[in-house]
Amino acid sequence: MKISKSSKIFIASATTAALASSVLVVTPQQTQAASPFKDVSTSNTHYESILKLSDLGIINGFTDGTYKPKADVTRGQVAQLLAKILKLDTENPKDPGFTDVKKSNGYYGAIAALKEAKIIDGYEDKTFKTNEKVTRAHLAKMISTALKIYPKNNEALPFTDVKLFNDEIKALYDFGITLGTSKTTFAPNKNVTRGEVASFLYRALDVYEATFSLSIMHSNDTHSAVEMAPKRAAAVNELRSKNPDALLLDAGDANTGTLYYNEFKGQADLALMNYMKYDAMTFGNHEFDAGSTSEGHQALVDFIKSADFPLVSANVDFSADSKFTGLFSDLISSEPENGKIYNGIIKEVNGEKIGIFGLTTAETADISSPGSIAFENYIEEAEKAVKAFEDLGVDKIIALSHLGFDDNPTVDNDIVLAETVDGIDVIVGGHSHTTLNEPYVVDSKTTGKAKDTTLIVQAANASNYLGTLDVTFDEEGAVVAYQGELLDLGEFADDQGALNLLQPYKKRVDEVGNAEIKATTTEALVSPRVSDEGNTEQLSVRKNETALGNLITDGMVEKARSFTQKDVIMAVQNGGGIRSAIDAGPITVSEVITVLPFSNTLAVMDVTGAELKATFETSVGVYPKENGGFLHVSKGVKVQFDSSKPAGERIVSISYTDAEGNEVVLDDNTTYTIATNAFTAKGGDGFDVFAKAYAEGRVTDLGLLDWGNFKEHLESIGTITPVTEGRIVDVAK
Repeated sequence: MKISKSSKIFIASATTAALASSVLVVTPQQTQAASPFKDVSTSNTHYESILKLSDLGIINGFTDGTYKPKADVTRGQVAQLLAKILKLDTENPKDPGFTDVKKSNGYYGAIAALKEAKIIDGYEDKTFKTNEKVTRAHLAKMISTALKIYPKNNEALPFTDVKLFNDEIKALYDFGITLGTSKTTFAPNKNVTRGEVASFLYRALDVYEATFSLSIMHSNDTHSAVEMAPKRAAAVNELRSKNPDALLLDAGDANTGTLYYNEFKGQADLALMNYMKYDAMTFGNHEFDAGSTSEGHQALVDFIKSADFPLVSANVDFSADSKFTGLFSDLISSEPENGKIYNGIIKEVNGEKIGIFGLTTAETADISSPGSIAFENYIEEAEKAVKAFEDLGVDKIIALSHLGFDDNPTVDNDIVLAETVDGIDVIVGGHSHTTLNEPYVVDSKTTGKAKDTTLIVQAANASNYLGTLDVTFDEEGAVVAYQGELLDLGEFADDQGALNLLQPYKKRVDEVGNAEIKATTTEALVSPRVSDEGNTEQLSVRKNETALGNLITDGMVEKARSFTQKDVIMAVQNGGGIRSAIDAGPITVSEVITVLPFSNTLAVMDVTGAELKATFETSVGVYPKENGGFLHVSKGVKVQFDSSKPAGERIVSISYTDAEGNEVVLDDNTTYTIATNAFTAKGGDGFDVFAKAYAEGRVTDLGLLDWGNFKEHLESIGTITPVTEGRIVDVAK
């Protein structure tokens, strides 16, 4: 009988209780079978575990008919036990490369097989130390790694003496494999006896046989940061060497953001993705940016056709655009073809079926150029996808989501998806560029009623990180354990193969980057810092108006007005986001990108006059000290403050110029629309007022890259004469 996931919360509780009682209570009277070892009687604490493992052929004892339960277990003995549990080929393994493990060693086959399976590494001196006694901490590490047992949650261990292998010990503790030596101690350095290892392994075997573990690598919003791809490839290769069955998934917006997209329309990104052997990808809003061009979505079609993996999308309707005819199937496929789009696909991993489907934000219609491509209700389509998977017997389901982690809930976001739709186990997210250093857990519905766990992960943007997630499912497909993190790709060396693949693309991009745009400046557009040599006036882009900040904000407000057709009264740009100067003379593409290197997008937000005043109090709150959150403002805006007053009481007045050229003083109770970058709009640099507006759904990310807007604005001027205009004035001076 097929059990729906909505019922599993009750079953999981009962199963957990039964598992806890079965593995923690060992009663000798439960079995009357004779012991195969003359030194193991029913009075022995580990009697049942030894007996069961003997029956399974996992332990054999010694030639004299004993098991020696009180003797300390060695690394070689544990290796042999684990190899038997995993049913590894110990007859013909590769040489493990340990200098102290020869073929004549009785544990050679087991050690070599575990090394080949990437379960053990040995020591830095290339030894394994077969006869070394195993401590409780090292046994936890070996069992957790070999049997893929992960922590159930992020709660702290109760033990005060654990300094090493915390996650591995936590995993065993969570599943009742160990309770420690007391309520507050684990005794990590204590040697483990042969009797104790039998009980550890018997309990672990119960968990291993009742669960399934899946490893996921994930990326999102890489935005054509192709030069980071060789580092991402290196991280992928390292993880795959340890777990070749790990899935590699992308949550969209691979395109747009650097000259690599401008020049190659996604083909440079795709070449590296194909090299890394991605398993699936969904569409981000930026995948549809070229819809308004004369070629329409031809570049996207070419991207799809050339992909060595399928794309998944449950709520995007491509049917009205003939370019996608034959590429899209409104079905769940268990045999997906590369270079095609499906509602969802089924991947088989170690005999288990994994369902993967995709979702894209409905905001795409407003912030990109999808043309005739339509976006359907994400909740309804997700529910349909989950039902389709469950009807096919699939109960482990991943959503590749380009909705945004905590974006406007009145439109769509991952948290609402997780709280609303039953049956989704993992949401690999994107769009909001959120740095989730560990999985976000949703285990209750919007009503507060308990539900099966859904994990949400996201790896920021611009290929700065590769996300990893290890998730364990019970027999009913519910998540029972997990661990995840973001790998900082800056710490990885480039993969040489990927670097070679990148070179021809990079050569062309370097040529284009050095090309001049259609603008020149009569003087340098400076971006001073207090620490600059010779800066006697102590001017700074982080505390003073600059001509460069003026140009950036002027371009922002003009783009926001033309794109939204709204009365956008001003734009603000954080000084900490302006990273470089522009030399006098012709301006190059690379100079523009270096000024605004973070691939921030333009956003508009609705805030009251009182909220804007509070925001500018934060902007000038530490003046005359530098502040990355110091806000530059667009033309026509005047901010007066008094630095002699206490922080929080410094703003004297704020005004803007309306469409008729009139100066208008902000009214506390009036709501205004302003433009800024997405980082600031989400509350970056400590702007709590903006964070609140974002949380309340008053922010719309237009998806337009900052450096692109800046370049357009500079070209619209042509010849630039840098000036400051008294837009931000300290009246105390």
